[in-house]
Amino acid sequence: MTTAFTIVLATFAAGIGSVWLAAGLMRLGWGPEPRVRGLKEQHLLSLAAGALLATSFMHLLPEALESRAGPKPLFAVLLVGLVFFFLLDKAELWHHGHEHHHDAGEGEHDHHGHDHHSHPPARSGGWAVLTGDSVHCFGDGILIASAFIANRHLGLVAALAVLAHEVPHHIGDLAVLRQTSRNRRAALVKVTLAGAVTPLGGLVGWWLVDQLVGYLPYFLVVASSSFIYVALADLIPQLQRRLGARETLAQIAWLLGGIALVTIVSTFAHAH
Repeated sequence: MTTAFTIVLATFAAGIGSVWLAAGLMRLGWGPEPRVRGLKEQHLLSLAAGALLATSFMHLLPEALESRAGPKPLFAVLLVGLVFFFLLDKAELWHHGHEHHHDAGEGEHDHHGHDHHSHPPARSGGWAVLTGDSVHCFGDGILIASAFIANRHLGLVAALAVLAHEVPHHIGDLAVLRQTSRNRRAALVKVTLAGAVTPLGGLVGWWLVDQLVGYLPYFLVVASSSFIYVALADLIPQLQRRLGARETLAQIAWLLGGIALVTIVSTFAHAH
């Protein structure tokens, strides 16, 4: 099986598979609606954060550091990448907020009093949501391709991490789009088309990294900076709520579950 074909399969599973999985979970009640929102969504966010952090610190960064590139330039790229994704976030092109609102005129405040406006109001028609989602999915495809070119098992782990954090994100996107249209199928088709940009990004990434293979360690560090930014700037802040001891332990358990999931998949990939 060629690397390009493997990348297409993995990015298809991460991009489109995450949309369909999100839709399935919403049918089972795992959605942002007030009647079911809360602990279930918190569990998904915790799992995704654990998977992203484990992939970055246990796989992508160690792989990059094993190259001939020195740690100083690699960590410089990591810093630049974090700032870059922060700027994209400010431009609403990399935001993975899940605090979607049901009232266009109301924001949601956390216990610190901060106002969360993760996406434009529903009256925008949801196109801003889809634009940002498409850009992010394209970037995810490039990052997965970079990981596959470095090491096939590393690519599988990266694809799993992308899948884990896209599921709660797509749940929020579907909820926003359903505010603008009662046609649930139309909302699913729109988000699926955005997810389909992931394989396109994978092919572009395969071609780009193949042409610039000497810079592969830096691509891996950029992938790490993306995962770290999403986990620390977006997912984990949404978990910083006053919860009881049982709910807090559940958050920690799901976070550790995300780390364990990545570890198990990596071990399995190594064995085969």
